[in-house]
Amino acid sequence: MKRFTIIMFSIGVTTGVSFGQTLGDAIKKTDNERYEEAGKDFRTLLNQGGNLGDVYFFYGENYFQADDSDSAKIMWNKGAEIAPENPLSVVGKGKAMWISGDTTSASALFQGLLKSTKRKNAEVIRQIAAVMIESPQKSLKQAASLLEEAMKLEPKNQNGYLLMGDAQVEINPRNSTEAMKYYNKAADINSNARVFVRKAKIYQRAQNPKLADSLYRVAQDMEPNYAPAYRERAELNMKFGQTAQSIANWQKYLQLNDSDHARYRYATSLFLGTKYGEAIKEIDLLHNRNYKNMYTERIYAYSIYEDNAANNADSAAYVKGLEALNEYFKIVPKDKIIGSDYRYEALFYQKMNQPEKYFESMKKAAETDPLIRGGIYGELAGTYMKDKNYAAAIEMFTKKMAGDSSNLSLAEYYELGRAYYFGPQDYVKCDQANARVLEQSPSYAMSHLWRARCQSHIDESKETWAAKGHYESFLTNLTDDQKAGQFKSMAIEAYKYLGDYYVNSTEKDIEKAKEIWGTIQTLDPNDAQAKAFFKTVK
Repeated sequence: MKRFTIIMFSIGVTTGVSFGQTLGDAIKKTDNERYEEAGKDFRTLLNQGGNLGDVYFFYGENYFQADDSDSAKIMWNKGAEIAPENPLSVVGKGKAMWISGDTTSASALFQGLLKSTKRKNAEVIRQIAAVMIESPQKSLKQAASLLEEAMKLEPKNQNGYLLMGDAQVEINPRNSTEAMKYYNKAADINSNARVFVRKAKIYQRAQNPKLADSLYRVAQDMEPNYAPAYRERAELNMKFGQTAQSIANWQKYLQLNDSDHARYRYATSLFLGTKYGEAIKEIDLLHNRNYKNMYTERIYAYSIYEDNAANNADSAAYVKGLEALNEYFKIVPKDKIIGSDYRYEALFYQKMNQPEKYFESMKKAAETDPLIRGGIYGELAGTYMKDKNYAAAIEMFTKKMAGDSSNLSLAEYYELGRAYYFGPQDYVKCDQANARVLEQSPSYAMSHLWRARCQSHIDESKETWAAKGHYESFLTNLTDDQKAGQFKSMAIEAYKYLGDYYVNSTEKDIEKAKEIWGTIQTLDPNDAQAKAFFKTVK
């Protein structure tokens, strides 16, 4: 969802003051995220006639800010058809090209318009710059250059400084100095909520939620009916675990803007905040209001899975979620399906005890989205490990590694070692995997144990006693309580190797052997080998 506020309309662009004021009211509703109400106003204005080029342009902006780019392009192109001489109609046509990815044609159109207006129309310049900042296809330096022109033409227009600040946020995401400079200049013109919301977002991006929250609160106090301040603050609160405060801000936002789109945003926030049960309720409400799109259906299906998983539901509970996901697949365009969709499909099948479909969907997820491919391979490897299908697990770990050892976590290297040990019994590779773990976590006892076991197999005849140091390190990294508790059998295994060492190696030391075998008897008084040892020594 977009996080930029629409450029407030300058009355001077229109042909009539009374009509412009009415259009200004519609634009203000867009700025306040009351998209459905604004849409009704734009449709009324179209029926009234007048400067239709301006109306179609800002009607398109209303859709664009509401994340409906397809409808935005229809409105912009319609405006260019109805009023081809209107400068904003030309801007709209160019925006439709730009967000469709044809930035070359759009740039040519923009340059022609700038030339025909002699680069004297500041509103046109700002609107061209806006699409270069707000759309996925950005051209930030070009936008900044255009905004410099607009600010020279209208040095008291706040929107130019706000947009320049927005551009600087994107140009220098780790250094807010320039962005804040322009936001402060905007505040010098008019210290309003729109400025403070932008400042808050800078601190939010910098992971300073306390300061961000305080600035959102300033915006709310300054303009209690400015809805975006409540939504932004609610999303900040949800992200940082302040659920009660987030819901309070969402409730205020919905009082100001109880539209379907607003509730959709609320449901999305609940989902992102892992409040899956509440997200399900909100989407059920939207369904009752006949509001449904691919995004609500995706969130609905995902939430049903996560809510069931959190509550340890039985397999039957997942049927509804899979049905919801199937409904989503019916309405989503094929090019909009993401890897995560197939992953959740796989997870549903897994919970419903359909392993073949689980693996099939997981593979589709990996094929669909390279960004999650590594994670999918890791999950598959984990599943194969649980099934003791070690060969398949090794294959998945190897695919995730993809020639770069840093692609596996230490936990995955540990599991890879176990797979090599129990599967092909490749003790060298098991040893290497655990050595990798110990490079970064030298006190991890279990990897010392697995290295010891591997070396015991590699040096089966005990010519070098290569396992000794690893067994010693394993014991060193255990507490006495661990040796006597959860790691008891493994501790005895290590002590037995060391006891054998002091009996049979060239470093024979019977007193040391007695000490070690005595420790084994303390851990397990009935150990047969310990009893046998003490029968043979005086």
